[in-house]
Amino acid sequence: MTIAFSGPAPAAPRSSPWRQWRQGLFGSPANILITLGFAAFVALVVLPFLRWAVIDATWTGTAQDCAARTGACWAFIGEKARFILFGLYPNDRDWQAAMAVFLLIGLVVATGIPRLWGRWLALAWPVTLGAAIAILSGALTGIWVATDKWGGFPVTALLSVVGFAAAFPIGIGLALARRSNMRLIQLLAVGFIETMRGVPLIAVLYVSTLLLPLMLPAGFSLDKLLRAQIAIVLFVSAYMAEIVRAGLQAVPSGQYEASRSLGLSWGTTMRRVVLPQALRAVIPAFVSLAIGLFLDTTLVIVIGLFDFLNTARVSATDPNWIGFYNEAYAFAAAIYFALSYAASRYSLWLERHLRAVST
Repeated sequence: MTIAFSGPAPAAPRSSPWRQWRQGLFGSPANILITLGFAAFVALVVLPFLRWAVIDATWTGTAQDCAARTGACWAFIGEKARFILFGLYPNDRDWQAAMAVFLLIGLVVATGIPRLWGRWLALAWPVTLGAAIAILSGALTGIWVATDKWGGFPVTALLSVVGFAAAFPIGIGLALARRSNMRLIQLLAVGFIETMRGVPLIAVLYVSTLLLPLMLPAGFSLDKLLRAQIAIVLFVSAYMAEIVRAGLQAVPSGQYEASRSLGLSWGTTMRRVVLPQALRAVIPAFVSLAIGLFLDTTLVIVIGLFDFLNTARVSATDPNWIGFYNEAYAFAAAIYFALSYAASRYSLWLERHLRAVST
């Protein structure tokens, strides 16, 4: 008897790249419609925008030079970049605003590195935030700068970073309170969370600006920026509480039972067993919330704070450069998009990294 050994089956011939492209673009009626729609979008929107933004743009010169052309006036951005970035902050103190922003961004970047997660990073947060606020206020130089002079990107960064950092422990406490067996504490947590999540941020900002001063004792007042910061912290903490609660529910019940069998107290169980797993599971959701907070800080325009978007808008009211709103908003949109896109890509990378570590 003869035994024949067959080798591996020959691989199917691979189609050429052009054939794959043609199949993807025109392989079905649906693909054809999508391709034609995208081509129309490029022809009607993308190409005219590129012509306006690049080909016919004025990169240097004066407002008169820009008026002579039909494209974007990026010379306006070059002239007004300082005001857009720092607002009414004193010109001779721009280095303080830049240093504060550098500290805040550096803190956020360091927090995004998993190998740095630990006790020292937790201590670095209050120290760095305090240093950034002290630099902005001029406490380190002895030349004080009032908060009504703060503006531009430092205000946006401060409201975002401080809002998220301060809301983090409050959100954890609210999530634990909502799962508490003590009925009164649970009802209070549920009432706060649902109330904050049931109203828009703009309404909370209006309350902090218009109603909160009326509730304070006579002769006592809070700075407008501080009131807005408190409102943002409370608003974000409600959403953060729901994210943390989802993480707590994702932790298997066996983790709780194993901790009790080892004789660990409730506090030790939460601190060393449950919360680390719960927070790790919802880190991508935290990043999404941070992106939303960064974008929502533009709403402080309604209460008269000069955040980054507001300074961009006001810059186009200069009599010497009046009317260049498209360029101002395009510049601000590019900054917002670049930072938000970088954060979203980081979220995807972190999700893959944590999945690889857990396996």
